[in-house]
Amino acid sequence: MVKYEDLTVGDVLKGTVRNVVDFGAFVDIGMKSDALLHISKMDPEGKFVKNPYAVVKVGQVVNVRVDRLEADRGRVSLALVSKED
Repeated sequence: MVKYEDLTVGDVLKGTVRNVVDFGAFVDIGMKSDALLHISKMDPEGKFVKNPYAVVKVGQVVNVRVDRLEADRGRVSLALVSKED
């Protein structure tokens, strides 16, 4: 199991998409709670994504980079690096 204390911004991890919502997707990276892949971070080249459902799907394996850590809330924000089809 991945611990919050072991993460640093810039780490690249493999995860599984657990839920897709209008504002992004929640990804299981091995922590107690899922991390957020916000819609603004879904394109590796920084292009605008209008529909997150067109980018990822539930159960899909993705490579993500830790974009932000919020220690006070225990939240992890991710950016998409690549996805496996």
